[in-house]
Amino acid sequence: MANKEEILAGLAEIVNEETGVEVEDVQLDKSFTEDLDIDSISMMTIVVNAEEKFEVTIPDEEVKNLKTVGDAVEFIAGLSPARAASLFTQLSIQHTPGTRRVR
Repeated sequence: MANKEEILAGLAEIVNEETGVEVEDVQLDKSFTEDLDIDSISMMTIVVNAEEKFEVTIPDEEVKNLKTVGDAVEFIAGLSPARAASLFTQLSIQHTPGTRRVR
């Protein structure tokens, strides 16, 4: 599993590729929507790319809680692939599959 600095760097690359936001502007305290001006469609793509890059699953229900870059880094850092799969399974039982929504 990557450390928090590696996760931040990887997430900054993903954000840059999806939105054009400069890598150095993607900082822990930055809000995805307020500071980086990321819309819900771009956020969905960022989440999918982060899941692939870091080999984690970020359940739909958790995406809405990832308000800042720091939130995303902490969430990814706290998940091992097995823990993420377990969490995803638990949440999937309680949720009907549907379109990802970022609120």
